[in-house]
Amino acid sequence: MSEPVRPDDRGAPVRDLHRRLLAVGHPVDAVEESDGHFGPDTTRALLAFQAERGLDEHGTVDETTQAALVEAGVRLGDRHLYLHAPMFRGDDVADLQLRLGSLGFDAGRIDGIFGPDTAGALSDFQRNVGLAVDGIAGSETVLGLRQLLGRAVGRTPVTQVRELDRLRQRSPDLHGQRLAIGQFGNSGALISALGRILRARGAHVLVLDHPDETTQATTANDFEAAMYLGLRIENHSHSQSNYFATDGFLSEGGYRLAHHCAVGLDHALRSTDVPATGCVGRRVPVLRRTRMPAVLCTLAPPSVVVLATAEIADALATAITRWVADPTAEPDRPPIVEA
Repeated sequence: MSEPVRPDDRGAPVRDLHRRLLAVGHPVDAVEESDGHFGPDTTRALLAFQAERGLDEHGTVDETTQAALVEAGVRLGDRHLYLHAPMFRGDDVADLQLRLGSLGFDAGRIDGIFGPDTAGALSDFQRNVGLAVDGIAGSETVLGLRQLLGRAVGRTPVTQVRELDRLRQRSPDLHGQRLAIGQFGNSGALISALGRILRARGAHVLVLDHPDETTQATTANDFEAAMYLGLRIENHSHSQSNYFATDGFLSEGGYRLAHHCAVGLDHALRSTDVPATGCVGRRVPVLRRTRMPAVLCTLAPPSVVVLATAEIADALATAITRWVADPTAEPDRPPIVEA
């Protein structure tokens, strides 16, 4: 994709957008569809899709939204899935991962990316049910998974259970922990202040300032960080603390860290009129592609956040310290989930 598709655009890219929105259950009215026009109803449908997928709701088709539209259009069984370079991505992969994980085969995070963990779990499933062990999710393997669906309904994916087990085995001491923190936009001063506090408490801190979310995630993975926290300042009415979640799965560590951060932000901004911090599961690239518990905090409004830089940095450092001390503790308050 070369240029984003925006409101008031016309032509083939808009017609493709209409077709993809229809395929994922967000049809556009007949007038805009027939004219190939990115009008108000296209914006409505696109915003609904972005909200449903846990993406940034900006009403334009950037690379992340375009990829999500493509991935949402494939269902398990539409194509053969196997370990391939580049890796297969899509809702069919996420469905496969969720089914395998619900049956006790650890396919890794339910992220819709067919990597080595998914390939290993698929082969284990084939071996256990007497299918040819070829590591390919073809018609026979998909049929076998569907026949066992009733046994898996309502089960927590095994990777989610194992994440909690791994968190329980971690050191509760912040000293020596490898932490990755990243800034987007104009949050550089805040990230610098947070980094100084965490280093003073003995942590090894990697500060990331690349504008691309995927690059930050890859760098944090290579650093083998125990956690990732990204910050960006937006012109919204209130802050939001986001963790990775998809249908049937959430990152246990990210979920708990996000709530610690939300509590910390509310404490830092307690003397203002800013509403309580929302805590929401999302699928934006930096959360989807990090292998460790990860949180992305959108801080708002800017006028309040800039004046409270020191308080916010201290509150987030305390939130991280508390999470490291007990990363499996239940959140202090229920999430505030936006519609």
